[in-house]
Amino acid sequence: MEKYLRVGVIANTHGVRGEVKVYPTTENIKRFDYLKEAVIDTGKEKINVNVTGVKYFKNMVILKFEQYDNMDQVIPLKGMDLLVTRENAIPLAEGEHYIVDMIGCKIITDDGNTLGELTDVMQTGANDVYVVKTTDGKEVLLPAIKECVLEKDIENKVIKVHIMKGLLD
Repeated sequence: MEKYLRVGVIANTHGVRGEVKVYPTTENIKRFDYLKEAVIDTGKEKINVNVTGVKYFKNMVILKFEQYDNMDQVIPLKGMDLLVTRENAIPLAEGEHYIVDMIGCKIITDDGNTLGELTDVMQTGANDVYVVKTTDGKEVLLPAIKECVLEKDIENKVIKVHIMKGLLD
């Protein structure tokens, strides 16, 4: 399991005091109200930061980090992922899973055949859609509804599905 979960992407600077605009990639944008510690992934290293200020503007979150005092210091952070540790993640309800933990799961059908591997989860609003790369290299979209997704064993990286009529035609 991944140690870190992405909650946003640093989109730009904001003002001259070292604040950054963050595009949230989390379902619950208000989670930033309680965010005290975060991690910036530079691609080469992970930088621990302390969040000292949170504001909201349109679809963005404006964050102030204790470690940065001016715009010049945060310009290099543009485009970098903002992460939290699992300990600082929002708790999940029973039966819920983080998408990052589901990616790579083997997808098997209710008749025991291997369909492929889960490569992505699209969040459409109505219901999630699983993107599955089949064993023959094709891409199949499966609705994440109870009639289609029968069992999830994320610890063993296996998801059992029922292929509804018309999904593979």
